[in-house]
Amino acid sequence: MNAVPLLPFPPGCLRATLLRREKRFLVECETEQGRFWAHTNNSGSMLGLIRPGAPVFLSPAPGKNRKLPWTLEMIGLCPPKAEEGILWAGVNTLTPNRLLRAAFQAGLLPWARGYERCRPEAVRGASRLDALFTGTGLPPLWVECKNVTLVEDDAAAFPDAVSARGHKHLREMAAIAASGGRAVFFYCVQRPDGRCFTPADYVDPVYAELFYEAAAAGVECRPRRTLLSEEGISLGPELPVLGLTAR
Repeated sequence: MNAVPLLPFPPGCLRATLLRREKRFLVECETEQGRFWAHTNNSGSMLGLIRPGAPVFLSPAPGKNRKLPWTLEMIGLCPPKAEEGILWAGVNTLTPNRLLRAAFQAGLLPWARGYERCRPEAVRGASRLDALFTGTGLPPLWVECKNVTLVEDDAAAFPDAVSARGHKHLREMAAIAASGGRAVFFYCVQRPDGRCFTPADYVDPVYAELFYEAAAAGVECRPRRTLLSEEGISLGPELPVLGLTAR
């Protein structure tokens, strides 16, 4: 990246080699100094990414009291292309929310133009959604963020495992649209090789069915590819959605 990224990585990050994943939130890594365990907050399958020997990029824990001092941020795609260096996939599931807020503050979300405030973790009924945008004379805009790391045949896809929580979010957002509000799914595609977006019907057919039902009800789908490097993360282009007409 030439410009300063929207989300810079903190000082002291580390490149290592992935050995294995264990108990969902643990990954064993290795450097020349030896083996160690790192934390991953990604509870998904990370389908196609967890390969022994893959390069990984880790950030230091913000506090000294955490049991595991490293957090998994990115995994290198295999096999890497020598002429391009490592192609990274971002797996930190906190990134989409952070990137949404940073992009909103920087005026990089055309679909949110005119909105003045962004409230994270907004409560609606018995649910808590990732963000609520408000602006004078505009309907409330509810946003749910999803981290996308699965790509098949150039199509970025979500989810990478059956997701009952994802089903719930689709139904909630469809209800918002039906009641006159705006509802947007911000799919943060943290893969450089995604050229379009689709619900992963081959992983979770119920999610795919609910996705298209929600779109028909007025829920907006905004997949955005990220630009990843060891300096940080920025926003790339919005991707077309398979099965939906151009917006």
